[in-house]
Amino acid sequence: MKNAEGPELMSAGSTDGAPRIVVGVDGSPTSRAALRWAVRQAKFTGGIVDAVVAWEIPMVLQSYGWAPIYVEEAGDFEADARKLLDTVIGEEVGSADSERVRSLVVNGHPAEALIDAADGADLLVVGSRGHGSFAEALLGSVSQHCVHHAPCPVLIVRGEPDRPRVLTRS
Repeated sequence: MKNAEGPELMSAGSTDGAPRIVVGVDGSPTSRAALRWAVRQAKFTGGIVDAVVAWEIPMVLQSYGWAPIYVEEAGDFEADARKLLDTVIGEEVGSADSERVRSLVVNGHPAEALIDAADGADLLVVGSRGHGSFAEALLGSVSQHCVHHAPCPVLIVRGEPDRPRVLTRS
């Protein structure tokens, strides 16, 4: 998987041959349910979970030629994403299972970050709806994009976080 600068963040697959599950985390109830499902599955299969959160500079903060916009004034998006991911993992993953979870913070569009992370994975798990925007609703959801473009089977967790319904595609 590559970040914006291009260097490899991790190699495909796990180093010990254990099944690798990639899960998208954005803090939404369905992404939390997806994380819990992925950790339970990894526990059953002896696998590992790569929990991925993606961040981008919002379009509203990018300059349109009118006047320069200084992103530093808007905050540290990468640090905020790391904090969100660490918080969600801390709240949703028990201490006995925490060694199964690796966290990845990626600069880029969430769908592309998940597809890149899923290269060589055994399964990609996403929530049915996250913290999308109006523009995302017009262009299609992250989960829909992943279903059509992921290099591995995709599982979509839907419904209430305590009682998720699961849809699969392989």
